[in-house]
Amino acid sequence: MHTREEKTEALGRVLDTLDILRVKCPWDAKQTNESLRPNTIEEVYELAQALMDNDNANICKELGDVLLHVFFYAKIGSESASFDIADVADALNKKLIFRHPHVFGEVKADTAHQVEMNWEQIKLKEKDGNHSVLGGVPAALPALVKAFRIQEKAANVGFDWENREDVWAKLDEERAEVAEAIAGSDKDAVEAEFGDLLFAVINAARLYGVNPENALERTNRKFIERFNHIEEGARARGRQLRDMTLGEMEELWQEAKH
Repeated sequence: MHTREEKTEALGRVLDTLDILRVKCPWDAKQTNESLRPNTIEEVYELAQALMDNDNANICKELGDVLLHVFFYAKIGSESASFDIADVADALNKKLIFRHPHVFGEVKADTAHQVEMNWEQIKLKEKDGNHSVLGGVPAALPALVKAFRIQEKAANVGFDWENREDVWAKLDEERAEVAEAIAGSDKDAVEAEFGDLLFAVINAARLYGVNPENALERTNRKFIERFNHIEEGARARGRQLRDMTLGEMEELWQEAKH
């Protein structure tokens, strides 16, 4: 692996290259915070894909793409004398030290859960920090991820089930309310109750140490793999999926499972 000096020099080379591109490349020169934002979101999703695949070569590549965007926003900030990459790094370092008093101070935290609970209390005390427990949850997060973060933050200040097994009764209750809403033929109520049921499922996953986003993506991939097998099986029989019976597709589905 590289030395500290080699790592610093490598980061410096990227900054130098970006300085040149910002002046000499028409595309790079015209970029703004707003124009880069969609690309940044895409790059983060590509990194997430590489992480799910556990593909180290691709993780390295996608981390580079995300790092470029960090440098790019800092470069844009420096052009208006608002901030530069040193300000970004200094602010991050100060935050890391402030939020880890169990490492750099006298606070005691022997488990990851204790650290998380300390973080929530620290964030509420930070200057310009969140003034409410849930204030730091980004509004633009996808709903599933947002629900998980909301539940984590509430739990870190003690708002949680005393016994995680009790969540199953809550799931039964929410499922019954969905059925009742469906029977009432009220579309708005059905949507609301399905939301409550999904929220409870996410909570159950959290209570049992499962990240629901990862769990759902794992199932997505499994479904895609098995459905692709059905399509391949149909083609091998000279058939189209729309012409097959549900029983024939189910046969191929069970074949895919094995």
